[in-house]
Amino acid sequence: MAQPKILLTRIDDRFIYGQDVELWNEAVGSNLVLIVNDEIAADSRKWAPMRVAVPEGVWTRFFSVQKAIEVMHSATPRQWILIMVASPADALALVKGGVPITKISIGHMRTGEGKHPVTPAVAVDDADVAAFKELQELGIELEIRYLPSSNPDPLENLLT
Repeated sequence: MAQPKILLTRIDDRFIYGQDVELWNEAVGSNLVLIVNDEIAADSRKWAPMRVAVPEGVWTRFFSVQKAIEVMHSATPRQWILIMVASPADALALVKGGVPITKISIGHMRTGEGKHPVTPAVAVDDADVAAFKELQELGIELEIRYLPSSNPDPLENLLT
């Protein structure tokens, strides 16, 4: 069976937010936005506002991490996929589960207990840093980028 056509995986704890998804969708040319998060997948009441933000003609699916791992290789060649996750831990679980991710764009990770800001929109804790380092060791390209048209922020800040 052919590999699924994953155009980009993006970490953004807001998932589908404002015009961001339109800009990223347009930049990569996806026709399927796959939200991968255990909490969101379990609560269909959270889906409706996200579906409204997705451009017309683009499918949206909401999967748990495990379900995404289980079904990813059954994607059809006509599905061009933009994966959205909330955390580096979820991205790492997908990679370790065999999902063929090659690049991750980091857009927004909010501050919280134990997290320190590395850019105005990205805050990390030790677990995040460890996951990012492991993703790099696995050969995954990482970038911090808010919008497709913006320049990436230095990645070194993320890994210290």
